[in-house]
Amino acid sequence: MVLSAISGTALSGLQAQASRLSAIAGNVAHAGSGNSQRLDTDFSPSGKGGVQAHIRPEAEAGIDLAAEMQGLSEAELAYRANAAVLDAGADLWDVLRLIRRD
Repeated sequence: MVLSAISGTALSGLQAQASRLSAIAGNVAHAGSGNSQRLDTDFSPSGKGGVQAHIRPEAEAGIDLAAEMQGLSEAELAYRANAAVLDAGADLWDVLRLIRRD
């Protein structure tokens, strides 16, 4: 059913943003160390209509904390958007359960 696909897509988005947040947290934690290598997150479509996150080290060393904070804000907004879609899908399931068939 379409609602389950919507929920699955939103769930994969939540998981992808959680991976991105994890990479950002690692970057911030290692920002002060001398030879820190920044982790970046790439997203690609999954076979089931969702999204997958791929964390890879960047070639250039060095971490820009301002860029990490911007990435944190972007990831937070994307996480909230996916959570709202998941919540809307749950509300639609509730409405469908209440509908009576005559």
